[in-house]
Amino acid sequence: MVEILLYAFGIMYTPGPVNLLSLNAGINGEIRNTLRFCIGVACAMLILFLLFGYTGAWLITPDSQLVIGLLGSCYIAYLAYKIARGSQQITDEIGADKVQPDTSRTGFRSGLMLQLLNPKAFIAILPIVTVQFPAAHITGVSILLWSLLLAGLAFGAPGSYLLMGVRLRKLISQPRYFRLLNNAMALLLLYVAIELALNQLLDVTA
Repeated sequence: MVEILLYAFGIMYTPGPVNLLSLNAGINGEIRNTLRFCIGVACAMLILFLLFGYTGAWLITPDSQLVIGLLGSCYIAYLAYKIARGSQQITDEIGADKVQPDTSRTGFRSGLMLQLLNPKAFIAILPIVTVQFPAAHITGVSILLWSLLLAGLAFGAPGSYLLMGVRLRKLISQPRYFRLLNNAMALLLLYVAIELALNQLLDVTA
C-alpha cells in the first residue's frame, strides 16, 4: 500500500498544468481564490478515483482519451493565453499590492474542469485503480477511503506550489520580474498543452 502513496505522490507533485497554475497564482497574490482552485482539483480527483475505482477502466476507450486529451490541451493553452495577457496589465503598483489580482484563471470551477480534462490525471489514476488497488485487495468501502486519501494528496500538490509562489513573491520587488515570470509560466503551459496534444495524437496513430 505504501507503493500506491509513493506512486501518487510522484505523479501529482511533479510540475504539470495544475501545479504551474498554482505557482503562478501564488506569485501574483491570488491566494484565497487559488485555495478554491485546489479544492476543485481534489474534488475532480475524488470523482475520477471513485468512478474508475468502482467501474474499472472500461469507460476510457482510446477515442475518449483522445477527445479528453485534446479538450484538456485546448483548455491549458487558453489558460496560458490568459496568463500572458494578464502579464501585460501589471504596473508598478503591483509591488505595493494595490492591483487587484486577476482571479479568472483560478477558482473551484476552473480547478474542477482542468483536472477532469487533464490527461495527466488519467496517467496517475488508471495504474492505481487497475493494478495497484487489485494487488492490494482494495475493494468496497476501502476504495472510498483510499479515494479520499488520494484526493487529499491531490489538494496538497497545487497547494504546495501555491505556497512556493507566495514565498517567491516576497522575494520579488520589481514589476518587470512579475511580467517575466508570468510570460515564462505562460510559455511553459503552452508547451505542456502542445506536448499533451501531440502525445494523444501519436498514441492514436501508433
